[in-house]
Amino acid sequence: MTIRRALLSVSDKTGLVPFAKALYEQGVELISTGGTKRALEAEGLSVTGVDEVTGFPEILEGRVKTLHPNIHGGLLAKREEAAHEAALSEAGINYIDLVVVNLYPFRATIENPESSYSDAIENIDIGGPSMLRAAAKNHADVTVVTDPADYEVVAAELKENGATSAATRQKLAAKVFRHTAGYDALISQYMTEQAEETAPESYTATFEKVQGLRYGENPHQQAAFYRKPGAGASSIANAKQLHGKELSYNNINDAEAALAVIKEFTKPSAVAVKHMNPCGIASGENVYEAFDKTYQADPVSIFGGITAFNEEVDETLAVQLKDIFLEVIIAPGFTEEAVQVLTTKKNLRLLEVPVQASAQTEKRLTSIHGGLLVQDEDTGSLSDVELSVATEREPDEEEWRDLELAWKAVKHVKSNAIVLAKNEQTTGVGAGQMNRVGSAGIAIEAAGTEARNSVMASDAFFPMKDTVETAAGAGVRAIIQPGGSIRDEESIQAANEHGIAMVFTGMRHFKH
Repeated sequence: MTIRRALLSVSDKTGLVPFAKALYEQGVELISTGGTKRALEAEGLSVTGVDEVTGFPEILEGRVKTLHPNIHGGLLAKREEAAHEAALSEAGINYIDLVVVNLYPFRATIENPESSYSDAIENIDIGGPSMLRAAAKNHADVTVVTDPADYEVVAAELKENGATSAATRQKLAAKVFRHTAGYDALISQYMTEQAEETAPESYTATFEKVQGLRYGENPHQQAAFYRKPGAGASSIANAKQLHGKELSYNNINDAEAALAVIKEFTKPSAVAVKHMNPCGIASGENVYEAFDKTYQADPVSIFGGITAFNEEVDETLAVQLKDIFLEVIIAPGFTEEAVQVLTTKKNLRLLEVPVQASAQTEKRLTSIHGGLLVQDEDTGSLSDVELSVATEREPDEEEWRDLELAWKAVKHVKSNAIVLAKNEQTTGVGAGQMNRVGSAGIAIEAAGTEARNSVMASDAFFPMKDTVETAAGAGVRAIIQPGGSIRDEESIQAANEHGIAMVFTGMRHFKH
């Protein structure tokens, strides 16, 4: 479609001037507003003001300037429809063939801690989305651009053909509707939060593409990776990859699981994750000790896994890591010497991510076939509950320390979940079984002789005393669990009989 008249009004002026010059050289009349008009005129381009087109000045502090029939009539009129042409002719309205618009910076405004609620409201664009949607609806006749990355494509087609192709206009129109939908979704999320609505009648979310992925969980599944706008720095979505192959779908899932675990700890700690379950977690006097204990927790399962640390990886730790087959290493930093050591392994991915608990609770979105489940993320910790010792014996100081670690760990293990720990180190993990005593058996078997004098954590209550009996048989000395079963007394009695200390948290940590 030939372009004779273009309207340009952008907040993001990246690439604007070269593109406008390319249009001008093709004899395209330029229409513009405010800062965009001034930027173009400063480059010596002749620009018609929107108020000259509408015959009406901007009013209400710029809230109304393009919402006018002379603009929207020129955008929405069908070029091959005689009645439309006659209506425009009678009203003295000219066609607009190209719209270049990007929107008020609403996202940047709400991400700025200095911005107020009124600042956010003033940065909700009205005229821009209206023009974009009008032009996109009429893409059979109108070219619409909202992303500076598309300037080059449009300019090239104009230079070669004097017009844009139908295929290009359709792709650009689809992009516009994705853009305006995302823009509105961000506004709706913000307004919903401000109004303190917890479960609105509809739920709209938007994400931006980080990268395409070779495949999903399996090679026959297509996949891509998207990031939530405004995602915090302590996020795999914003991780800085220093080395290694492109992350896979499974790498990203496992890395997210590892990061979630390591955020639980302030003492020097390390975690190893395999298939989204921690296979080893430990704390130590320093990060070297923490990793050594993490590795010893399960030296078999860590093979091909992901490790995360809450302290910088230096050369000494890098040497410890180098000879283990790992997919990903996550840390808040890597020294130059550590990078030199680890980059000798061609495919090993190094992710630099600040390790800190999020200041804000996010919603967890889980898709089901034909639907979506939305819930708050599980940020519950021992500081949020009132612990009660249900047994005659109370845990001693070392047992309390290990119970805390085991409780932090079991929160991140797939249900049904049982974790054994000793000396600030997990010794056995039982994950994802259909019954709790089965998970306990797996954890005890994994721990071997280390089960004796260990502590046990369970993500949910014991429906009967069999898990306590199994724990006692392995030499477990203390248990932490939510409590709340109608048969709690049976479990308490069994624990008392075996001299086991048992603590109730009143908080469950199911993870499906």
